[in-house]
Amino acid sequence: MANQRFPWGRTFLLGFGFLGISIIWPIFNQYIPIFLQAGNPEFEARLLAEGREIPDIIGFGLAPSLAMFIMTWDNILNMFIAPWAGAKSDRTWNRLGRRKGWILLGAPIALLAFVFIPVAQSLLAIMTFILITNFGMALFRSPTVAWLGDLFDTNNRSKANGVINLMGGVGGLLAYFGGGMLFNALGRNAPFFAGAVATIVALVTVLIFVREPRQIAVEERESDRGGVLDNVKALFANPNKSGLFVLLSILFWFMAFNALETGLSSFAVFTLGMKAGTASIYTGTMTISFILFAVPAGFFGTRYGRAPIIRIGLIGMVLLTLLGYFIIQGAVTLIIVLVLAGAAWALVNVNSLPLVYDHGDERRIGAYTGLYYFSSQLAAILGPTLGGILVDALGNQYRWLWLFGTVFMALALWTMTGVRRGEATAN
Repeated sequence: MANQRFPWGRTFLLGFGFLGISIIWPIFNQYIPIFLQAGNPEFEARLLAEGREIPDIIGFGLAPSLAMFIMTWDNILNMFIAPWAGAKSDRTWNRLGRRKGWILLGAPIALLAFVFIPVAQSLLAIMTFILITNFGMALFRSPTVAWLGDLFDTNNRSKANGVINLMGGVGGLLAYFGGGMLFNALGRNAPFFAGAVATIVALVTVLIFVREPRQIAVEERESDRGGVLDNVKALFANPNKSGLFVLLSILFWFMAFNALETGLSSFAVFTLGMKAGTASIYTGTMTISFILFAVPAGFFGTRYGRAPIIRIGLIGMVLLTLLGYFIIQGAVTLIIVLVLAGAAWALVNVNSLPLVYDHGDERRIGAYTGLYYFSSQLAAILGPTLGGILVDALGNQYRWLWLFGTVFMALALWTMTGVRRGEATAN
């Protein structure tokens, strides 16, 4: 096994699944908060007072707290559906394999609703399309990501996840840069339609070329039949709390990241006065940096241990979010902080799912993928919601989200000190 060549071709093919998923979320998080808040008179008054441009976007004029809360409704569904789908896919065997049927089920639901989001004429309509989109995405996200555990042994998962995240970064680039240019040139509908088409192409590639292993033995026990809460209870009952600290760390760093990711376009548009499409393009600079560091982050995690590399990345994120609060006043300083943050975030994100698998059962990869998403989706609910409340309470100023990120990245760094697995091992 040690001398076996790493399957680069198979890994890049598998990465198309993550590329497809990663096209949808940047478009989703970049534009929907702007649609929800555009027309808010407090934002317009501040931009005029500072001599900045008011965005020419028709929206619903919502307050930040309500808009950010609406952005988490999808995650409330996803927190329960993704873990259930991941565990269920462990025991779903048919002529397609374990995971592909879930893609065929969820993707059409998600993409059909996704293209209707920008044309929604009422708040109720846009919320409905958001929920349907994320219901469909939740059905196939965990089964697709679980292939990392199916197709790679523990020694290769950080490297494989580096490649997969690189492909996800390519999807993000298409969404941020392509979506930004399409938005500026053709209007609000264009990024959503183009994103849906690109996602279809990526997922069809996965369905055709990825071959699932048939030799995995799935021993179904009574404990396997439980849901995500049963799996969480098992972690609490385990005398070794390392797995629990991993999930807490994931919760904290994704609370920080999701609050910033969801609010970044609002910060750029409503605080810095940028055009929505231009803000998307600038945000994509973080994705470029992430792509460049994704594969090295996987190699570092394999060579020096996943937990130590994650801690280094968290130190970087703490410093950069704190710096962002003080120095970002325009495009140049925004790009500098985002480029550096992309490198630090790669060290954290690439090694996080393999670190969860280090604490799991090889026969229940889908279930542990579900635990990962339970923690990360709970963070996606709490982070933007609390961040939106903070923005509301402190004068509708999105700059406070950078300090919010600092606090929760620091909490994640603290809880990672309790993780005892994922350290470097001799090969």
